[in-house]
Amino acid sequence: MAEITAALVKELRELTGLGMMECKKALAESDGDLKKAEELLRIKSGAKASKAASRQAAEGTIGVYVTDDALVGAMVEFNCETDFAAKNPEVQGMALALARIAADGNPGDLAALMALPMDGETAEARRAALVQKIGENMSARRFVRMAGHKVASYVHGGGRIGVLVAYEGSAEAARDVAMHLAASVAATRAVCVSKDQVPAELIENERKIFTAQAAESGKPADIVAKMVEGRINKFLAEVTLLGQPFVKDPDQTVEKFLKGAGTTVHAFQLFVVGEGIEKKAVDYAAEVAAAAKGL
Repeated sequence: MAEITAALVKELRELTGLGMMECKKALAESDGDLKKAEELLRIKSGAKASKAASRQAAEGTIGVYVTDDALVGAMVEFNCETDFAAKNPEVQGMALALARIAADGNPGDLAALMALPMDGETAEARRAALVQKIGENMSARRFVRMAGHKVASYVHGGGRIGVLVAYEGSAEAARDVAMHLAASVAATRAVCVSKDQVPAELIENERKIFTAQAAESGKPADIVAKMVEGRINKFLAEVTLLGQPFVKDPDQTVEKFLKGAGTTVHAFQLFVVGEGIEKKAVDYAAEVAAAAKGL
């Protein structure tokens, strides 16, 4: 009997979009023949999921869950192929269910998350069943879990943007900050809470750019140095949560708003659906024309 390697199982999973155990069993039954195993799964599970995993899943929804005592929160990006499917209640329910088990189960990575139980089966089995039912490639892309402080959340755009905020103090103020962070996606996005958390390499890169720009002014070196420091300080105010003008009252910073509310923000996480995925351009008119020629 041929050796069923993890790489072979992974390849079959990518071809079919089905669970790892299903793929492993099919490979065992087909004596390691990838093509026969794919055909076997298509017969057993239906043709919808075949090759589904090769299609780009750049749409989706953000599932957010916070425990009743607000001591644990989790957020999951669950991707699919179309915005239409992303609005499906079952797809949104899957994202929420994943966030819930991520909060409760504290998995170490995505594989561990998908192995967790969900209503009598694994999360991976539920995902595969959803692929079969809806006919689109779907997957959990990333997740985050917060604990140790109270957690506030905010979801915007029907699940397009999700935010978690770890805080002490006012729950209302923390939710307002979560809302501010969601709004920052369309403006200057915060990368961390305070200036001391900004990565040194990011500051150094900006300093190089600002120095080169200021040098072109022809001003004396001491003036250039002051110009660069001024630009750096402005940059730090823009990319830090505390330094930004508060979205509900731009006349005060988020830091000032939080002090007035007696609240401290320790950390935040912000997910935007499809962020970082290079979306393929699809010429639907050409597809329809090509299909018409084949009729």
